[in-house]
Amino acid sequence: MADHGEVEYATATGNDYPEHEQTYEAFVKAVTVSTLFVISVVVVLAIWGVAGNWLVALSMFIIALLAAVYAVASGSNIPSVISVVLCLLALLATSH
Repeated sequence: MADHGEVEYATATGNDYPEHEQTYEAFVKAVTVSTLFVISVVVVLAIWGVAGNWLVALSMFIIALLAAVYAVASGSNIPSVISVVLCLLALLATSH
């Protein structure tokens, strides 16, 4: 039978708990930035497809792409949030 004793992470051999936490935080940041980028792309497609304004859509896509790259490099989600807000404002401005 399995031993049902308490697991002690601090004394376990081969356990690199700080590295696990850092990997998890990086994963959560990457998923957040990716999700915000996908939302921006969907709004860009709405600007292009529904409003028919391809120049605004292309500029918003470039802004969203640059914001995602900067967010990944800096570790902050703020640029991605700003790009989503800008894309939504551009959709509002171009819709009839």
